[in-house]
Amino acid sequence: MENLSIEAYNSKIKKVLVTKEQIDEAVKKAGAYIDSIYDGRPILLVSILKGAFVFMADLCRAVTVPCEIGFMCAKSYYEGTVSTGVVKITMDLEQDVSKYHVVIVEDIIDTGRTLKDVTKMLKMRNPLSLNVVTLLDKPERRVVEFKADMTLFTIPDYFVIGYGLDCGEHYRNLPYIAEYSNE
Repeated sequence: MENLSIEAYNSKIKKVLVTKEQIDEAVKKAGAYIDSIYDGRPILLVSILKGAFVFMADLCRAVTVPCEIGFMCAKSYYEGTVSTGVVKITMDLEQDVSKYHVVIVEDIIDTGRTLKDVTKMLKMRNPLSLNVVTLLDKPERRVVEFKADMTLFTIPDYFVIGYGLDCGEHYRNLPYIAEYSNE
């Protein structure tokens, strides 16, 4: 994707699936959901990088309970549009999660492997509680059993870009979620 013209770059945006306005409204609801669960108890929002960073930024502003943030990087795509099936933690949390109510903030659940592995690892560290909030869910792609505590949008089996999600590190800056065109 190096040195693409704007026309070529934009030609990969097949269609918008979730608008900025729909995202904004759903993030407000997710913030209220988190507030209702924790009722003033401090939480640790854990963003799975890189895709969830935009969602995390908006979500942490939507909650009113005291919160800290942490980051993990877990990869399974490595430049392509199909999961490799191998989940690798490339950056771990700095915080001791045993002192926190942890909310994992994920961009998308596809096969379920990444989140299943991350939640298993974090549960072994004995957090006070653990919940998962995901922006997107593609249940058709699931190869392991996994369900988020809150899903903002369920989408068909499309490769999607925007609002933090990428293809080869491009398109993260789109304010909406769109289907990526392989053509």
